Amino acid sequence: MSADTRFFYFARQVPNAENHKNNRQRKDRIMERKQNITRITFMGMMIALGVIISPILRVEGMCPMAHLINVTCAVFLGPYYAFLCALIIGILRMIFMGIPPLALTGAVFGAFLSGMLYRLSRGKLIWAFIGEVIGTGIIGAIVSYPVMTLIWGRTGLTWFFYVPSFIAGTLIGGSLAFVMLKQMQKAGLVAQFQQALGSEVYHGGNEVLNDAVGIGVLGFIGYLATVVLVKNFVPEPSAAVNSLKYVVLAAFIAGGVVYWVLNRDRVQASL
Repeated sequence: MSADTRFFYFARQVPNAENHKNNRQRKDRIMERKQNITRITFMGMMIALGVIISPILRVEGMCPMAHLINVTCAVFLGPYYAFLCALIIGILRMIFMGIPPLALTGAVFGAFLSGMLYRLSRGKLIWAFIGEVIGTGIIGAIVSYPVMTLIWGRTGLTWFFYVPSFIAGTLIGGSLAFVMLKQMQKAGLVAQFQQALGSEVYHGGNEVLNDAVGIGVLGFIGYLATVVLVKNFVPEPSAAVNSLKYVVLAAFIAGGVVYWVLNRDRVQASL
C-alpha cells in the first residue's frame, strides 16, 4: 500500500470513529432520558399508591403499608430515591389526612437504611427487610419521642414508647414486601425493573436461603391473621387460644429453618 493510499485510508477512518462515538453518546443520552422518565413515573405511582393504601391496618404508631412501599422503593430505586418517596408520602399524609409527624419519623429512616443495606449486601432481599425493621422500628421510633413531645405537644411518652408498634408495623409490611419481591426476583423481574429504572442491577442471592427466610417471614403474616380471627370470632378466648398466634409464628419460623437445613448443601455452594 502506497503512502498516499494509506493516508486516504486513515483519513476515512477518523470521521467514521468520530461518528461512531457521537452515535454512541447520543444513544446513551436517549437511554438515560428514558430511564429518568421511567424513574419519575414509577416514583409518582409509588407515592400515589403509598398515600392511598396507608390507612389499611393503620393505627397510630403502626402503618404496615408504608413499610411495604418503603422496602419496594428501596429495592427498585435505591436508598436516596426511596428516602425521597417516603418523605413525599409522609408530607402528603400529614397535609391531606391529618397524620401526626409519625408519618415522617416512621418512614424516612427505614426507607433509607433498607436501600443502603440492600445495596451493601449486593442485592440480598433479607437485608432490605432488616434495614426497614431497624431504621423504622428502632431509629424512627426513638426519634419520634422528641418530635411528638416537642413539636406535637404529646405528653406521657418515653424514648421507647413507639418501639413495639413501629416494629410490629415493619414486620407486617416488610414481610409482605419480602414475599412479593422474592417471587419477582425468582422470575427475573426485579433485575428487569432495576435496569428499566436506571438503578444498579442485582440478581439476588441464593434462592434456597431466600425461600427459607420467606417461609419464616410468612409467620408474621400468619401471626397477624390469627390475631384478627381470634379478635373477631372468639368473644372470650382462653389462654390456649390467645397463645395460638405464637404457635403459628413459631411453626413458620421452624418450617423455614427445616427447609434451610434440608437444602443447606445448595446454600453453601453459592456462598
